[in-house]
Amino acid sequence: MPTLNEPQAAFLQLPHKFRAFVGGFGSGKTWVGCGSLCQHAWQFPRIPAGYFAPSYPQIRDIFYPTIEEVAFDWGLRAQINQSNKEAHLYAGRQYRCTVICRSMDKPSSIVGFKVGKALVDEIDTLKKKKAHEAWRKIIARLRVKADGLQNGIDVTTTPEGFNFVYEQFEKIPGDDPKKAALYGKVHASTYDNEAFLPEDYIESLFETYPAQLVLAYIEGQFVNLTSGSVYGTFSRKLNGTMATIAEDEPLHVGMDFNVMNMTAIVCVIRADQPMALEELTGIRDTPAMIDALKERFPDQRITVYPDASGGSSHTNNASISDLGLLRAERNFSVRVPTANPRIRARVVSVNAMLCNAKGQRRLLVNAYGCPKLTEALEKQAYDDNGMPDKTTGFDHPPDALGYFIHSRFPAVRSARDRPSIEQPRVLVPHSRQWLEHSDQPSLAERRRSAL
Repeated sequence: MPTLNEPQAAFLQLPHKFRAFVGGFGSGKTWVGCGSLCQHAWQFPRIPAGYFAPSYPQIRDIFYPTIEEVAFDWGLRAQINQSNKEAHLYAGRQYRCTVICRSMDKPSSIVGFKVGKALVDEIDTLKKKKAHEAWRKIIARLRVKADGLQNGIDVTTTPEGFNFVYEQFEKIPGDDPKKAALYGKVHASTYDNEAFLPEDYIESLFETYPAQLVLAYIEGQFVNLTSGSVYGTFSRKLNGTMATIAEDEPLHVGMDFNVMNMTAIVCVIRADQPMALEELTGIRDTPAMIDALKERFPDQRITVYPDASGGSSHTNNASISDLGLLRAERNFSVRVPTANPRIRARVVSVNAMLCNAKGQRRLLVNAYGCPKLTEALEKQAYDDNGMPDKTTGFDHPPDALGYFIHSRFPAVRSARDRPSIEQPRVLVPHSRQWLEHSDQPSLAERRRSAL
């Protein structure tokens, strides 16, 4: 029998055309989604299925290894063809099914094939407009005709506020009784999969995330993540400090590039606790910012965590990038990703450091040294699109701080910015992962916690 917890078993028994498994981190979302594909392979041999993820790195890093393990658990064997972006399922030597893998990052590329079953993974991480475009494209691929085949879509996702999955599986069925019969949904908590998780996994989530995300990221519930103040956990008193910068202390500077309005938040790290102690705001351009930092901190080592867009040439010397100017300074080092983190990931990281779900406040701010940052943390709100409002001028200091915090204390890690905590592998004999280990425990001893 396949290895399933109660919500996973309930999900696979849903009779609806469109089914959603909405779960917290580590609740077994990808595992049960792959189980659904294996179930399809047994029930409808030789009818292709589709797997759709937000990006190709997620297909490569999450789906391919998970479908290998889940197929083995279902008495099948998965053969991955990365060049064609396909997974072929076999029962012994008998071919059962091909899973065609596509990214939803470019919905226009979801053309030219047909499937009888689709698995859509983490669609709520996409912007709502793109999610709707991808959904329509995927529905258009469901056109295989066979006896007993429903041509359905399974969705596995972490809830990201009142986003696409909420609208599609909660609001639409609730507003239109005629459509209610099409949609089925199971909510799963991280606790439901606790037996297959490391002992400190759930505890670490409470330490990592702010309180308002616990219902979504642990309990798997739809909650409003984009209302009120962006940094509602910030307290001038509880997050306050009177600490100042020591003469020989290494500095960590978050930097936001804006034409004629650059911002830098100067921080230190003491006993693994970040403190924002000074700020530079309203600086004209990158050369002026470099001069201001050198004048204020002439002998100190400075690590800069800049806006990744500074790689383009938009300083007063169009032939030299902002990052190039920073790297040219003797006492400066630059720590920058190839692309900026997602805005929500950066906001979550800052909020988690301001106050996590356990009530711990690990990020301190000197309100006298950082008056603009303090005001912005208190006043920045969300706009009508559920994004931090950029029309009031309160966005630059938190953005600069966020580049530093997300780099050194990320609540959500990249690829891109989804949690990458995986289960101890149920390794498939003779697979690439199996060959890398020589002392594997028995199947019954292996625990799983697929994303």
